[in-house]
Amino acid sequence: MTWLKVGGAALNQTPLDWEGNARNIVQAIRLAREEGISMLCLPELCITGYGCEDAFHGTQLQETVFDILEEILPETRGIAVSVGMPIYHKTALFNAACLIVDGRILGFRPKQHLAGSGLHYEPRWFKPWPRGVRDEAAVRGRSYPIGDLVFSVGGVRVGFEICEDAWVAQRPGGEMARRGVDVILNPSASHFAFGKHDVRKRFVAEGARAFHVAYVYANLLGNEAGRIIYDGGVLIGTGGRLAAAGPRFSFRPVLVTGAAFDTAVNRMNRARNGGFEPDFSPGAAEPAADFRFPPIEPYVQSPQFADWETGPHLKEEEFARAIMLGLFDYLRKSRSHGFVVSVSGGADSSATACLACLMIEAAYQELGHEAFCQALAHIPDLRQTATHAERIGRLVHCVYQATANSSETTRAAAEEVVRSLGASMACVNVESLVRGYVSMIEGVLGRELRWEQDDLALQNIQARVRGPGVWLLANVKKALLLATSNRSEAAVGYATMDGDTCGSLSPIAGINKTYLREWLRWLEKHGPEGLHPVPALAAVNRLPPTAELRPGESGQTDEGDLMPYPVLDFIERAAILAKLPPVEVFHLARAHFPEYGPAQIGTWVERFFGLWCRNQWKRERYAPSFHVDDENLDPKTWCRFPILSGGFERELRELKRVAAADLSGGVGEAG
Repeated sequence: MTWLKVGGAALNQTPLDWEGNARNIVQAIRLAREEGISMLCLPELCITGYGCEDAFHGTQLQETVFDILEEILPETRGIAVSVGMPIYHKTALFNAACLIVDGRILGFRPKQHLAGSGLHYEPRWFKPWPRGVRDEAAVRGRSYPIGDLVFSVGGVRVGFEICEDAWVAQRPGGEMARRGVDVILNPSASHFAFGKHDVRKRFVAEGARAFHVAYVYANLLGNEAGRIIYDGGVLIGTGGRLAAAGPRFSFRPVLVTGAAFDTAVNRMNRARNGGFEPDFSPGAAEPAADFRFPPIEPYVQSPQFADWETGPHLKEEEFARAIMLGLFDYLRKSRSHGFVVSVSGGADSSATACLACLMIEAAYQELGHEAFCQALAHIPDLRQTATHAERIGRLVHCVYQATANSSETTRAAAEEVVRSLGASMACVNVESLVRGYVSMIEGVLGRELRWEQDDLALQNIQARVRGPGVWLLANVKKALLLATSNRSEAAVGYATMDGDTCGSLSPIAGINKTYLREWLRWLEKHGPEGLHPVPALAAVNRLPPTAELRPGESGQTDEGDLMPYPVLDFIERAAILAKLPPVEVFHLARAHFPEYGPAQIGTWVERFFGLWCRNQWKRERYAPSFHVDDENLDPKTWCRFPILSGGFERELRELKRVAAADLSGGVGEAG
């Protein structure tokens, strides 16, 4: 028989958690052996964790990596395993896969293409390995092959594409196919973003088709280091199609997925391909290991996807599951005792409270009582909770803080949502604190503070005075305070520093307000597959977004202060993601929003650029947020911009000229 069963593992690792990471690796190997898998691919940098940042350059790190590797070796008897790790070779550090066969190291394959865009900074720590170069690495008195290698394991030829290697135009897989590989292993640390999983499925299936191999993609899982969420989702392709797909967004620390393929069929398909050009150039000897693959019977296999992955609300489901998994891991890895949310009756705080509470239900549902309590074993009395309501009430604490400008409508909406979720709820009045600060500063200034003169200051003190109380509650509860800002607010600084931005973590800051409101309407009516909707959100969804910081008769709304959220979010994408100048953003916005006149569009574009530049300092101070798409504004991981700048003054003068010409019927040249 020429059939072979290969597999990939999704692991929930933590940077520098040596024992925890090793424990997950060993568990994956044992699960693979139980499932009859003979060759297992583990994720990229799984020994150290992917998100070690500058700790990769620690002087002791390499020694500890090899200590852990030696601990893992005895577990690999009777199986071939690829383990992701950094390796220092001669003068540089490389991101590599170590291939272990039956308890011994066969060699190291470093990554050729480093991820250096978006939230990735691999070139800061690693060097790319040059194509075609092979060498010998000295490790603790022994020499091992390292480089652009193809390995022979019991006559089965194995090659590697490490994460980014598969995303570039000139994939290493093409050259390896000409060298006759049978299996390509792809150890990855591929973060979640909307639509990204479809791309992965395509490059796995296409790699299997074009290279005539079995292609194994393995990925990290969970909130590894604080900001980035990995969705797991092992993929295996053969014969030009997907043969197996692992679960995504699981709360389990280790998942293994396997599939079988016929090496003889793949080899013959490559041979009969008229466009295939074999590589007969002489090269260094390939690292080889004697290994006997156990015989297996052929079987029919096809990828199994969860119902939510094939339904009509994929983006809504992905958002809910990504944030829930991110919150769960942040809770357990920070060893916090729960969450505190300052609720206002608005969309942002309601979404944050819903995600925290639904996370508890989803994690408990998947893990069961024992594993759930074990994952959060640092939280006292959690094992004694018998119902979802008891668990949620124990872990999520919400507070509504009213001032003179708060309405009964928003208070009722906040209470209705929180009560329906089962979280604990308190309503307090902080107007006396507001008046105390106002009176104090009036004494300093020697005059009365008035709305006509001191509008922003009087708004900000109301938001800011709410911070100390919820911080105090979070400290007493040993809980994480969740900030509730969204990305649209971050873009224009529509938030009070040390007020509504207070928090250890800002779970929805990676998403814009337009989508968040759509998601809340979906959650009201549908909810995640296997959980439930939250009908109480109807009270929130009916209300126009408002900060409620001005007197009620002013009719304050967010969109009145700023602009319609769909327009704001469109301008943000054009200006910040696409990096277009104000004049081009103006023309695009006019085309997309013909219901507004050129003067109005021009005003909004000018307002956006002005607010964007003035508020970079706020974005620098925001609590960590989760990355869920490729439009993140987090300056620490994605979107860098100077705190002090020229403010697009020249470009905005040109915008005014073009908008004025457009308004008068002239032709607005772009200059």
